[in-house]
Amino acid sequence: MPYPIGAKVKLTRDVPVTADGRAAGIGFPGPLSLATGLTGTVTGAGQASTGTADALRASFEEQLRGARLDSFATALVDDLRQRVIAATAPGAGPGAGTGTSYRVRFDNGFVLDGLDESALTPA
Repeated sequence: MPYPIGAKVKLTRDVPVTADGRAAGIGFPGPLSLATGLTGTVTGAGQASTGTADALRASFEEQLRGARLDSFATALVDDLRQRVIAATAPGAGPGAGTGTSYRVRFDNGFVLDGLDESALTPA
């Protein structure tokens, strides 16, 4: 169900806002999510783009192409490659399946851009 600008919506699942716990070890903030049921207002909508995902995959491959790694490092890089591919595959990110992503200003002040339709329901 498409949402017009100004529509009141609420989250159908927890949505991450910051990096996960693995990032805490290198100085980034820990996990922060907006909780299921939080309400907000749609402030924008647009077509979901896969260009960023394609660029990420290409950059990963370019940086590792021709690298000489031992068997342990090769296994780690292969696992990372599979995770990058899974995370950026069609159907894995914002706008997956709908082709529409939404910008929502939540009642607590957070603004998220790129929310897919499955993360929202009418409030």
